[in-house]
Amino acid sequence: HSAASRSPAGAAAIERTCSYPISATYEPPSTKSQRRSPRSQENLTRSQPPFLSSMILAVYEAKKARGENDLAWLAKAFDYAARSHMLWNQEPHLAGNTGLARYFDFGEGPVPEVALTDNYYQQVTAYFMQHAEGGHSYLAGDKETATPVAWPRFAVTLCPVANSPWKLQCQKVENVGLNGDYYKGDRAMRESGFDISFRFEPFSAGTHHYAPVCLNSLLYKTEKDLEHISMLLGKSAQAAQWKERAAARAQKIQQYLWDAQQGMYFDFDFTKGERSHYDYASTFYPLWAGLASAEQARLVRAKLSLFEQAGGLAMSHTESKAQWDYPYGWAPVQLLAIEGLRRYGYNDDADRLSEKFLTMVAENFRRDGTIREKYNVVTRSSETRVEVGYQVNVVGFGWTNGAFVELLNELKHAH
Repeated sequence: HSAASRSPAGAAAIERTCSYPISATYEPPSTKSQRRSPRSQENLTRSQPPFLSSMILAVYEAKKARGENDLAWLAKAFDYAARSHMLWNQEPHLAGNTGLARYFDFGEGPVPEVALTDNYYQQVTAYFMQHAEGGHSYLAGDKETATPVAWPRFAVTLCPVANSPWKLQCQKVENVGLNGDYYKGDRAMRESGFDISFRFEPFSAGTHHYAPVCLNSLLYKTEKDLEHISMLLGKSAQAAQWKERAAARAQKIQQYLWDAQQGMYFDFDFTKGERSHYDYASTFYPLWAGLASAEQARLVRAKLSLFEQAGGLAMSHTESKAQWDYPYGWAPVQLLAIEGLRRYGYNDDADRLSEKFLTMVAENFRRDGTIREKYNVVTRSSETRVEVGYQVNVVGFGWTNGAFVELLNELKHAH
C-alpha cells in the first residue's frame, strides 16, 4: 500500500482546517482532588480489557511451580474474575442483540485527561465538519442535539482543498461542538485501550456501536479460564456452565466477527448490522484465545503481509496519524499475535516476528538508553510523529519490558 492509499481521505483536510475554542476556560465539573489527578478519578467510570483470569492463572501456576498449591488463594481470585466477567455480560456492555459484548464508559461528556488546550476535541470537530456525509452524526446542532453548557463549543474555519478548481472562500462556522454520542464513543475507545485509531470510524468515535474482536476474544478466554479454575477447585457443575458460556460466545464470534471471504476477523457494527472492513491486528486475538479453527488460523496467518513490517506487526495499514494505526507497533499486540501463531504451529512466523521486534527494541535501547511504549515498525525506530491524540512516546513502559522478556524466553525455548 502506498502512503497515499493508507491515508484517510480527510487527513490532508485536517491540516488545512483551522479551529479554535470560543472559550479557553472550559473545565469539566470536578473536585479539587479530581483536578489534581483526573485520570485516576475518571477511570472509575470505565473498566479495562479483561486479562484478569489470565493473570490469575499465571500467578497460580508460578506459585505451584515453587511447590505452593494455594487453592484458597485461587478460590478468592476466582470470585474477583467472575465478578469482572459479569460486568461485560449485562447492560450497558451488551452489543445489541448479538450476544456479544462492547466497550462502554458510564461517564458523560469530555474526559478530563484531554485538556481543552490539547486541541484534540477541536481537531475532531473540524474533521467531522469537513466530513459531514460519513455515517453517524457526531456534531451537536444548536437545538436538536443540545449539549450541556459545560461541554466545549468551537468556532471552526473551513477552507477549500488546495488546488480546487472552485473559487471558494474560507467559511467560518460559529458555536459548533460534539454531541453525547461522540463522547460516549470517545470514552468507550479509552476503555478499549486503543486510543487512538480510526478502527471504529474516524477517531474511533463509534467504539460503543461495535462488538469488537479483541474484547470478545478476551471474554472467551476468560470463560475458558474460569472453566479450568472451576475444575481445579473441584467444582464440576460450575465448570460445565463456564464451558457452555464459552461455546456460546465462540459461536457468536464465528457468526458476527468472522469473514470467510476475507479470511480475517472484523469488528461488527450492531447498529448497522454489518461488519467493519478495517483491517486491524486484533484479527490475531482469536488465535491467542484458541477459539479459531485450524483452517481459520491458516487463513489469518496468510494475511500477515498486511501487517508485517521490518520491526514486527503494524496495527493496521491505515495511516491515520494516530498512535494505534500504521506505522506503529505495540508490544502487547506483538506478544498476543506471536503466541497465537505458535499455538497453531506457525513457529517459523512466530520466530521471525519475535526477532524483528526484539532486535528493533534492542537497537533503539543501545542508541538512546530507553524502552518506549510504542515503535515505528516501518523505520524500526522509537522516533514517532503522531499528530492525532497523544503525541508523546512514553519512556520506560512496563508492557514493552514484559513483552520483550517473554518473547525472548519463548524464542530461546523454541530453539
